[in-house]
Amino acid sequence: MTEHNNVQTLNQFIIQRQSDHPGAKGELSRLLHHIGIASKIVNRAVNKAGLVDILGEHGDRNVQGEDQQKLDVFADTHFIDALKACGECCAVASEENEEIIIFDDELSKHGKYVFAMDPLDGSSNIDVNVSIGTIFSIYERLSPRGEVAKIEDFLQEGTKQVAAGYIIYGSSTMLVYTTGKGVNGFTLDPSIGEFCLSHPNIKTPKTGKIYSINEGNYINFPMGVKKYIKYCQEYDQKSNRPYTSRYIGSLVADFHRNLLNGGIFIYPQTRKNPNGKLRLMYECNPIAFIAEQAGGKAIDGTQRILTIKPSSLHERVPFYTGSTNMVKKTEEFLHFFNNI
Repeated sequence: MTEHNNVQTLNQFIIQRQSDHPGAKGELSRLLHHIGIASKIVNRAVNKAGLVDILGEHGDRNVQGEDQQKLDVFADTHFIDALKACGECCAVASEENEEIIIFDDELSKHGKYVFAMDPLDGSSNIDVNVSIGTIFSIYERLSPRGEVAKIEDFLQEGTKQVAAGYIIYGSSTMLVYTTGKGVNGFTLDPSIGEFCLSHPNIKTPKTGKIYSINEGNYINFPMGVKKYIKYCQEYDQKSNRPYTSRYIGSLVADFHRNLLNGGIFIYPQTRKNPNGKLRLMYECNPIAFIAEQAGGKAIDGTQRILTIKPSSLHERVPFYTGSTNMVKKTEEFLHFFNNI
């Protein structure tokens, strides 16, 4: 973007949306503003990753048993710092930390919201310059304001989210988010250092031609998933098949492409991961919220993702999301073949 006439920035958009609600006090607006700031800091580090000593492994493992990348830790730290500074957030849950991070200063204890995140999704792709991203989810706390936050503040159904979004760091950097009134995307203009509205009111196609799944795990998939993959590969002119397989290995990147162009993302349970691999709280719930707000669908194979009551902070679930018609077709295969 080089022409800035009539371009609406993220902050202008947030303020405009706040003015639509006369009783709003600006707490969520301030929180979203600080998310934008943190994402710019992380974006700068991602863009310079090949030039400075920030690539490779950090030397520790996160709660998932995964090797932490240096950029994982960098992103985690800077988002936590930004959230603490804004004063509207009383606690953070992160993929990189086993327990919730509680802000116990007086300002933060009165914060209205809790924040769950995967600070750098797809970080195993960093060294090969593949798109990565940050995924986040925001809830109103359940505990009284002024008290220290509790784990129960996070363990809410996805339907209780007040906002969710992701930042994708790729050929351009985009922030996509929803507050339950549609989905909007903002592209970072490096010439002015602002996120500018580039994709207003995103609507995902009802169907598409792309299926995204790691077929290297095919032998370990449930029968319903195997049959659906074969369905995608069959020739059928009426349904515009065969479909195209596209799998990057970064949830944000795969979902973002399918959100705009139509398609389905699948990460099912396997023999190795019988409960699935993706985390409900800070991966599946926020992505599902965005998918539904854009007219798509998200399930765990048997039920709507957003209605699942979490039992633990890092709970994993199978995940199927994308264009409504494609998710429904997958659901039919799962129901039929997994019950034979």
